[in-house]
Amino acid sequence: MKVLVTGAGGFIGSHLTESLVKEGFTVKAFVRYNSKNNWGWLETSDVKNGIEIISGDIRDYDSVYNSLQDCTTVFHLAALIGIPYSYVSPLAYIKTNIEGTYNVLQASKELGIEQVLVTSTSETYGTSQYVPIDEKHPLVGQSPYSASKIAADHLAICYHRSFNLPVKIVRPFNTYGPRQSARAIIPTIITQLLSGKTELYLGNTSPTRDLTYVNDMVAGFIEIYKSTDLFGKVTNIGMNEEISIEELAKTIAELLGLSITIREDNKRVRPENSEVDKLRCDNTKLEKYTAWEPKYNLKQGLTETINWLKENIGIYKADIYNV
Repeated sequence: MKVLVTGAGGFIGSHLTESLVKEGFTVKAFVRYNSKNNWGWLETSDVKNGIEIISGDIRDYDSVYNSLQDCTTVFHLAALIGIPYSYVSPLAYIKTNIEGTYNVLQASKELGIEQVLVTSTSETYGTSQYVPIDEKHPLVGQSPYSASKIAADHLAICYHRSFNLPVKIVRPFNTYGPRQSARAIIPTIITQLLSGKTELYLGNTSPTRDLTYVNDMVAGFIEIYKSTDLFGKVTNIGMNEEISIEELAKTIAELLGLSITIREDNKRVRPENSEVDKLRCDNTKLEKYTAWEPKYNLKQGLTETINWLKENIGIYKADIYNV
């Protein structure tokens, strides 16, 4: 089976690409074109010589169409994901997340692709109206990022209903692990502590998140791919657990043997009505229709992440807030 992974050079995409290769798939990796011919996290991957890498732009239909030639499946992960930058440039999120998804859907329709897995996000739910959050929970756009992902999800489902396109929506809750951008909360905490700080500068620390280690997350993607029961449906991936940002910071400090003080940095605080206060995943559907079982609890996953960051701390800028 030949599959295309868009966003293959990114955090989750690179791990998924590696897992698919190890599962025996023939993989084409779609990475964003740049003049350095840099393949993102695939540059240092031990599978890069076993995959076909295509440089293009998800916003360009021809790029996407040509990359899907001779594939049976597409895992669509390419997106702009940083919430703070979506306040700066909402239009960039519309063009990348909505138009990019349209390009994947339309090209897949024209080429008769057998499976189209579109990556969503738990941010589409907004602050939970009940917990745990199942797939029937209302969708509430509390940031330009989440609004763009809601639109992309609806577009994908509409292609399934209108054109019988074999779409599956994969909706991850918060993912963490090696290679994650410093925009995310866990690398933000760890890199500050590894750089010698004991005063942490964070945004709002009261929100809760449901955290899944990246290896377990990509296993969820692959299990959803294998299921014949999830076409035209949304499927959550998460642990059905939640932890506040404050408790998360204290847990990481404990694993590092440090005492910390947390300071609020106004630059890192979301606009009041845009903050998602509570997320906890109902993963009943995933467990019912697939064989997915997570292998990492939070402390195990954090330990793996800390160890990787210790070896790669030089690529992060702990003193700079990444929008």
